[in-house]
Amino acid sequence: MRPAYLTAARSLQLGREWAVEGDQNRAVDAYEEALSILRALPPERTRDVLLAHTHLAFYQTLALSGAAEGQEHLHLGVSYARSTRDPLARAIAEECLSGLDVVI
Repeated sequence: MRPAYLTAARSLQLGREWAVEGDQNRAVDAYEEALSILRALPPERTRDVLLAHTHLAFYQTLALSGAAEGQEHLHLGVSYARSTRDPLARAIAEECLSGLDVVI
């Protein structure tokens, strides 16, 4: 299971990097890959923390381009951030919800 977490985390990292570089299509593909891996794993804190970060990064990337379909990712990311109590995920979720500038 650890290799799956590492692969998902790497996809999340690459997605964030590509989003910062302005390559939204590659970022979205990377986030979708991470979500696909994580959804196949049994529930546990590590998986849920990675799901929170992936959904929030997905939302931020879509929000930067003005896409409206990111609302589901925001909802799921906030939900996972609240349930895991991961401080970084919660801070990102609060920032997304506050309407401040989107930061990746």
